[in-house]
Amino acid sequence: MSTGTIELALFPLNVVLFPGTVLPLHIFEPRYRQMISDCQQEEKPFGVVLVTPGSKFMAEVPYAVGTMAEIHDLDHLPDGRYTLVGAGTTRFRIISQHREKVYLSGIVEPFTDNVEPQPKLIRVMKQARGLFNDYLNMLLEAANETGIQTSLPEPPEELSHFIAYFLDMQNEAKQQMLELTSTCQRLQEEIAILQREIPFLRQILSKGPYDDRSRLN
Repeated sequence: MSTGTIELALFPLNVVLFPGTVLPLHIFEPRYRQMISDCQQEEKPFGVVLVTPGSKFMAEVPYAVGTMAEIHDLDHLPDGRYTLVGAGTTRFRIISQHREKVYLSGIVEPFTDNVEPQPKLIRVMKQARGLFNDYLNMLLEAANETGIQTSLPEPPEELSHFIAYFLDMQNEAKQQMLELTSTCQRLQEEIAILQREIPFLRQILSKGPYDDRSRLN
């Protein structure tokens, strides 16, 4: 293996995990019970990868870019199942993969965003942060959960991953966000989504509780 590459157990799922976010998991398949046991013994993370459309059970084909997950809050149940929280850390790209074990493994390399000019990055980050704060506050208002304080990541790349994780998008769209190597572009695409979603939420919240009720007479 070349410098920077490692062998990683791969967990193909119908979900996209982003760095800085968490994924509660219930591990019940024997192959993934073994994977978690091996990761614990070797003190290694595993990789969460989105399954490509049309993949077959026991022969899943993952997208090439995924996120490493550290094992937190592990509970080994009496019947052999596990519950745990996978904490997303860094992204990787799969160079090669194999099934020498009962679960999929791969040789992976780090996958990071490019360095970009700070003035533009900070400007775009501030716009995305402001819009996302408005979006969150509207969601909390819709759920009658006003007064809750939210804390957003400060670094632009971390913020872009957090917003991508939180937005209501199809998995393929989230995967595209994960595979971008420009923090600026990721934030700009999120700004475009938020600029569409916020007026829609505002319209919903502006309606009274009886606005949509059919008149009976």
